[in-house]
Amino acid sequence: MDTGDTTFILISAALVMLMTPGVALFYGGMVRKKNVLSIIMQCFIIICLVSVQWVLFGYTLSFGPDQGHLIGDLSWIGLNGVGQQPNPNYAATIPHQAFMVFQLMFAIITAALITGSLAERMRFPAFLGFILLWSTFVYDPLAHWVWGVGGWLRELGALDFAGGTVVHISSGISGLVAALVLGRRKGYGSEPFLPHHLPMTVLGATLLWFGWFGFNAGSALTAGGLATSAFMVTNTAAAIGALSWLFTEWMHRGKPTMLGAVSGGVAGLVAITPAAGFVGPMAALLIGLVAGVICYLAVGILKSRLGYDDSLDVFGIHGVGGTWGALATGLFASTAVNSAGANGLFFGNPGQLWIQLIGVISTWIFATALTLVILKAVSVVTALRVSAEEEEQGLDITQHGEDGYADLVIGAPVGHDFLRGEIIASSFKKPAESSGKGVSLSD
Repeated sequence: MDTGDTTFILISAALVMLMTPGVALFYGGMVRKKNVLSIIMQCFIIICLVSVQWVLFGYTLSFGPDQGHLIGDLSWIGLNGVGQQPNPNYAATIPHQAFMVFQLMFAIITAALITGSLAERMRFPAFLGFILLWSTFVYDPLAHWVWGVGGWLRELGALDFAGGTVVHISSGISGLVAALVLGRRKGYGSEPFLPHHLPMTVLGATLLWFGWFGFNAGSALTAGGLATSAFMVTNTAAAIGALSWLFTEWMHRGKPTMLGAVSGGVAGLVAITPAAGFVGPMAALLIGLVAGVICYLAVGILKSRLGYDDSLDVFGIHGVGGTWGALATGLFASTAVNSAGANGLFFGNPGQLWIQLIGVISTWIFATALTLVILKAVSVVTALRVSAEEEEQGLDITQHGEDGYADLVIGAPVGHDFLRGEIIASSFKKPAESSGKGVSLSD
């Protein structure tokens, strides 16, 4: 084992974990204020739920000994055999548990990304069932296909350095399917659905950018030149992605917006993710530039024309951006950057582009089909969507009995009415009018 590599991976895992609270704030600022706690709650609970699932059986399904090139077996159930010694099949210089926990953070954030499509209308019990089943039957098999030893896309030669197909395409496509199944929010298309707290969204986006260095650079699994290259191209693509979205929006709508800038930055980060360990700086500029433009077009034009209600544009940014990034890897990958990878079309290997296309199409089809099945299964047990009255009141109150912006009034009765914001001011005695023993708790 190498202590430097181990330190690097543990820090990278912590950075990737921070991305899920970043998603919570990024999404939380974009919803209406009556739903801010619900979206943050969903992201927080995903950290808890997927962490337990991963330890019990998620990790072994994703990275355990191969079964038919489709899934890992149950040899490592409960992390049996996943200890402090390295597993050279995945990372020769760090403890197996360090690799496991790094991959856990990817499983967490992938599920968290989907919440943006479900925002403001999915019942919490249905949400819990959906996330558990989706992580088990969609994420885990895809992770094995692409990254697991013996996985069929890995054996085919598909390149996905940090999750273009496994993370972004899967969450983007599944989010779109879920949005279509749930239906549009009440008033969508006839009422404004404006972000209620843009500074919160900007803070979330900044945390995402920060955490993404662990996401991409950490995927090198060693502290060295490849990690440095992945770090550099990640920052480059994010920066040009923000600029390209900003100027595209400026030309199309007449004004550059803060929401557009941070959305473009995330689009650039998404697109560079599968290519981060295989491309150089100029390719990163092109990947991020195109990502900002096409993701803006998907969000600003395609979505409105087709009329679907992907609440926070998970498909437009992660589905479209991830697809572009996976294909761009087949264009710009170079063994000069990573000898363990492959050359892409522009470096003399057109076959790599076709392999990437197979990976994209198979992920689209698999995520679509399984998400539909899972939503149907959950709907048999419990209703997927809140009632019209609950949606009008907001999910914070109806699903969690809380109000994200309730004023804490000293002496106000704490209970259901208080949490609904229906506060009746209490009568306060002045100290001079009290019993003479000071102000009591009842006073």
